[in-house]
Amino acid sequence: MTASRTGASPLSPLEVLVSALILFVGWCILFVVAWPVALLALLLFPLVWLIALPFRLLGIAVEGVFALLRAIVFLPARVLGHRG
Repeated sequence: MTASRTGASPLSPLEVLVSALILFVGWCILFVVAWPVALLALLLFPLVWLIALPFRLLGIAVEGVFALLRAIVFLPARVLGHRG
C-alpha cells in the first residue's frame, strides 16, 4: 500500500513495520514450501517494481488532474460561501 491512496492518511511507522514483517514471514513460509519460487520472486521483485513505476507516476498525474477538475467545479460554491 502506498500513501498516495485517495483520501487516506500516510501510513504510520508501526503500520509500515507490521506490513514488512508480514511480508518477510510470508516469504519465509514460501521459501520453506517452495524455495525455487521464493528465490525467483526475490530476484524478479526489482524488475516488476521498475516496470510498475511508470504506471504509478501516471496514476499520480491522473489523480492531480481530477483534483484540479474538482477544484474548478466547486469553485463557484466556495466563492458563494459554502463550507463543505
